[in-house]
Amino acid sequence: MKILRTPEKFFTKIKDYPFKPNYTTIKTYDGSDLRIHHLDEGPKDGPILLCMHGQPVWSYLYSKMIPYLKDAGIRIIAPDLPGYGKSDKPAAREDYTYQRQVDWMNSWLVVNDLKHLTFFGQDWGGLIGLRMIADNPDRFDRVAIGNTGLPCNPDVPKDIVKEVLSFRKSKEKVSFFKMIKKLKSMDGFSGNDPHLGIKMFAYWQKYTWDTTNVPSGIIASAMMERRNAISMFINFLAIKLGFGTSALFSSKLSLAYESPYPDPTYKMAVRAMPSQVPLFPDESLDAQLSAWEFFSNFKKPFLCVGAGNDPVTNGFEKQFIKRVPGTKGQDHINIGGGHFLQWTKAKKLSEVLTEFIQKNV
Repeated sequence: MKILRTPEKFFTKIKDYPFKPNYTTIKTYDGSDLRIHHLDEGPKDGPILLCMHGQPVWSYLYSKMIPYLKDAGIRIIAPDLPGYGKSDKPAAREDYTYQRQVDWMNSWLVVNDLKHLTFFGQDWGGLIGLRMIADNPDRFDRVAIGNTGLPCNPDVPKDIVKEVLSFRKSKEKVSFFKMIKKLKSMDGFSGNDPHLGIKMFAYWQKYTWDTTNVPSGIIASAMMERRNAISMFINFLAIKLGFGTSALFSSKLSLAYESPYPDPTYKMAVRAMPSQVPLFPDESLDAQLSAWEFFSNFKKPFLCVGAGNDPVTNGFEKQFIKRVPGTKGQDHINIGGGHFLQWTKAKKLSEVLTEFIQKNV
């Protein structure tokens, strides 16, 4: 397996990420060494909160929450998924599957021998993390999730599957702005047409795979901060034309989320992982069904804390509250903040998670 590693110099200009790096080397399916980065902040004897990020971001997403959590006496461990942040980046599309991300992070968890964990995962951090919990239940004491899920859709009609796959393989060009428009039109994966969300999300899947240089920084910053439309468009155009990012037109946040990728070859995870979301029956179906069977009997404390105004994941909590016994008696809440609430609602989310840990000692 060809593996890329972002040189440390690409992270040196990030001034609000003063955290010591920690590295763990695991073995991949073909025996290659894969180095995974994580943060470890806060008191060593404090309750451990394992924070997992999603797409197309990295552990920098938790940098605003860390001071609040440390002040509350909580130890924060936040890894970068393989392909993101300071972790190694397998270079081929075929290297990235849902199962491999779960396997890699399971290995990381076991090598570091982490126990008595409270979990918080958002986006892909939830999809992968929930599977990790099902595989390593004795290592987790509590679970919290936000703007994420455990997709398992065995009954999607074959004509819908065919339509979506045909679209994703087609030569139709999906622009950045059309993709954004389609995602904004979603209302989670429910509503009057239960398959509309699958069709709309396919625009994100197609855009990311067809776009060699996905503008990760722009996508992330546009969802976390107010941007001047003109500067953001110029920033986007510069990336599209191959000129890279510029501090003149990029916000600090945009530069931080673009920093792990010296050039487009480093972005294969950003391109490949959206297509691994199991929106209809695929190779992950058996594992997803098994994980849901596990959580249908999960009695440890389980909290849903989301935005409630994220079009992609609206209503994510309903299935968990209905099916997971551990959700009973917990203070489930939507706090606003859009998809990346870890950044936009850092203080509030930190308070909610701190209270969840303290309440369920």
